[in-house]
Amino acid sequence: MSYNGSGTFQINTSGQPVVAGTVISSTAFNALTADLATGLSTAITKDGQTTTTARIPFAAGINSSLTTDSSSTSTGSIITAGGVGIAKALYVGTNANVAGTLGVTGVATFSAAPIYSSLTASSAVATDASKGLVSVTNTGTGNNVLATSPTLVTPILGTPQSGTLTNCTDLPTTALTGAITEANGGTGTTVGYNGFKNRIINGAMVIDQRNAGAEVNPAANAVYYLDRWSAGATVASKFKIGQNAGSVTPPTGFTNYLGCTSLSAYTVGASEAFTIRQFIEGFNVADLAFGTASAATVTLSFWVYSSLTGTFGGTLKNGSANRSYPFTYTISSANTWEQKSVTIAGDTSGTWLTTNGIGLIVNFSLGAGATVSGTAGAWAGANYNSATGATSVVGTNGATFYITGVQLEKGSTATSFDYRPYGTELALCQRYYEKSYDTETVPATVTSVGSANGSRQTGSGVAYVKHSTTKRTAPIVVIYSTATGASGQVRNAATGADEAGAAGNIGATAFNVTPTTSTINQSYFFQWTSSSEL
Repeated sequence: MSYNGSGTFQINTSGQPVVAGTVISSTAFNALTADLATGLSTAITKDGQTTTTARIPFAAGINSSLTTDSSSTSTGSIITAGGVGIAKALYVGTNANVAGTLGVTGVATFSAAPIYSSLTASSAVATDASKGLVSVTNTGTGNNVLATSPTLVTPILGTPQSGTLTNCTDLPTTALTGAITEANGGTGTTVGYNGFKNRIINGAMVIDQRNAGAEVNPAANAVYYLDRWSAGATVASKFKIGQNAGSVTPPTGFTNYLGCTSLSAYTVGASEAFTIRQFIEGFNVADLAFGTASAATVTLSFWVYSSLTGTFGGTLKNGSANRSYPFTYTISSANTWEQKSVTIAGDTSGTWLTTNGIGLIVNFSLGAGATVSGTAGAWAGANYNSATGATSVVGTNGATFYITGVQLEKGSTATSFDYRPYGTELALCQRYYEKSYDTETVPATVTSVGSANGSRQTGSGVAYVKHSTTKRTAPIVVIYSTATGASGQVRNAATGADEAGAAGNIGATAFNVTPTTSTINQSYFFQWTSSSEL
C-alpha cells in the first residue's frame, strides 16, 4: 500500500482482488506491512523527529500535552479553522500577524517594543512589576501604564536652527536675552526702544538752511554749514564744504550727503586739526550716564566715500574737550560708498553735561597733527581730534571725503538708520537755527517772501516775531533788508529806503525788532535769522 503523494494511500493491486481461501505468500504480506509502515512514518510522526512537508488542517483544534521549547523557532505554520489553544508558552521567532483579536490570560513578554494599530482592553491586564506593566481599564480603550515612573533625562537640544515660529501664544515677556532683529519685528538692539534712537540731528544731511545746497569755499573754523554740522579748521582755506558736493550718487536709502574737498596738499602741523563735527546737546545724551559707573556703550555708524583709501580717524569728546576717545575705521575702496560702525564703551570719568550745554562732540577727522591725535580704542584725559596715524584728507590736493547716514545710538549694535519725517528733522534743527526765509532760500537774498513787518504808532515802533520752535537758549538774531539783503537793516515801505534796525527782548521763544529812524504810521519789512548753536 504505497503513498501516492496526494494525501491518500494506494493498495498494491498486484494479484488482486484477494478472495476467501486465497493463500497469501510471505513475500506479499511482508511487502504490504512494509508499505503500511512507510506510509505511517511518512504521513504523521509521533516522536517529532520528521518535519511535515505540507500544512495540516484541523477542524477542532489541537490539544497537546507536549512540552513547548520556547527557545527554538518553527519554520512552518499551523492553520486551524477553530483557533489554537496553547497551554504553555508561545515563542514567535519573527513577526506575529494577528488579523483578529489576541487574548492573553497570562503574561506576554516582548523582547522588543510591540507596535499596536489599536489596543482594546476587554479585561484587566495583570500587574507585573518585573515587566513594567500594570492593569489598564477593564472596559473600553485604555493605555499601557508603567508600574514605576520613568526617569526623564533633560534633552540636549544644542543651538536651534533658523526657522519660523507660528501660531504661538503666551510668549514670555521677561528673562529674554539677546536682540530680536529688525527684520523680525524687533529693535535690533537690547536697549528696549525703537523710536528716536539716533542722537545725531540731520544725520542724513537733508537740511541746509544756511546755504541751500551751495558749496562754501573755503570752510572756516567754528562755522556751521549743513544744519548741526560745523567745520573745525585750525588753518583757513584748506578745504571746501557743501551739501552733495561732487554730485555723486548717495548710498541706497539716502538722497543727500555732506561733501568736503581738499584745496591743497597741506602738511598738517603737530597741533593743527581739520574736522567735520557735531555738538550734541547735553539733554539729548543725559541717559548715557557718561562720567559715572553706569556709563552706557554707544555705537557710531555712518556711510563714507573718499578718493583716498586707508585708515581714517575721529573722536568722541566731552564739552570741555578734556576727555577723548579716538577711533579708527578703514576705507577699502576709493570712490565707493562703504558703511562703517564703531562701538565705544561709555566713559566712566570726566565731566559730561546733561543740560542745554555741549554734552558730547562727534568728530570726523580730515587731518590732525601728532599732538592732537591719540591712541585709538581708549578714553584719554586729553583734547584729541583723531587717532594716531590716520589718513589726512587735506594732505592730498583735490582729495574728497563724503559722509551721510550718521547715527549715534545707545547699545553695542549698529541698527538701521533712524529715518525721521522731514518736518520733525527740520524742527529739531530749528531749535538751534531758524530763519524767516523759505528753506531753499539763502539768508541775505533779496526777497519779501516770508518776511516780517511792523509799523510805528507811538514812541518806538515794534514788530513782534515768535519762533516756531523754542530755542536752546536766547539766540543771536540778525535782521536783513528785504530790498537789499543788507544785515542790520529794515525796509521802510513809505520812503523806499533801508533804515537801521535792531532786535530786542530776545528770548528762547520770541523777539521784537525796532527801527531807529522811522516816523509814526510808517511800515517797515525785514527778514531774520535766529541762532542758538552750541
